[in-house]
Amino acid sequence: MRNKITLLLLTQKGYEVLKALIADVPDVIHSVISAADPTVVKDFHDDIKKLCDHSGITFSNRTGRRTIDTEYAMAISWRWLIDARSTSLIVLHDSLLPKYRGFNPLVTALINGDDRIGVTAFYANDEYDRGDVIAQAETRVTYPMPIQKAIELVTENYKELALRIAKAIANGDRPSSYKQDEKQATYSLWRDEEDYAIDWHLSSDSIRRFIDAVGFPYKGASTTMDGRKMRILSAEAVDDVAIVNRSPGKLIFFQHGKPVIVCGNGLLRINEIIDDQTKSSLLPLPRLRVRFK
Repeated sequence: MRNKITLLLLTQKGYEVLKALIADVPDVIHSVISAADPTVVKDFHDDIKKLCDHSGITFSNRTGRRTIDTEYAMAISWRWLIDARSTSLIVLHDSLLPKYRGFNPLVTALINGDDRIGVTAFYANDEYDRGDVIAQAETRVTYPMPIQKAIELVTENYKELALRIAKAIANGDRPSSYKQDEKQATYSLWRDEEDYAIDWHLSSDSIRRFIDAVGFPYKGASTTMDGRKMRILSAEAVDDVAIVNRSPGKLIFFQHGKPVIVCGNGLLRINEIIDDQTKSSLLPLPRLRVRFK
């Protein structure tokens, strides 16, 4: 089907792009496919479905539909393989390719303290995230930068690119593209529950960025105390002191009633920490002799 797009959407970014397309170029949308994603607290699957139902757009779940019969498909935040043999598949990716090919690139960029984040639209091929680039949009950032704020920023990049591409397709134009520079390519690995764990041997600034980068809509940075898993949702680096027997992970003192933890370099004050199971606050901590692992 010419001049039409099948959308494969997930997360807030997919939802906001769908809203923007409906408002500006609704006729280019043929149908929407979405899926539930248990790896995040909120996947926007239900929001996407409700918006499709309200707008009269055909909606289907990933498990219930396999065939894409439009000239183009566009994938946003999609985590599964797509059979694109009969369509031109355009992927919008959370990085400025060829940097951070792979998984969770926005999280990786924030952990690394990058001063630019952004989105790349490219034609998918047989090797993931190596296709020809259609366009990029970027945003400069400063820290601290919570992941939710970063998502809101790159969502604007997503909308900008999606609208530009959709308008071209609606006009019967194939979006032009160019090759990636393989010499500049880097990769970001997939993350699972183990990757939420804080490494207290890192600097306090690095740990602060990590906590901010894996917060809501993700599960939150984890640590353990006496074998009990907990999530640190908010923290900030504070001035270091001279510790002659430095031991990362130990509580050194309380500041404004909040525990201050020794890091590999620097100190970190924990402002919000919850039990992983009950989600209840664990502040104030019951004692001074605490070691996080």
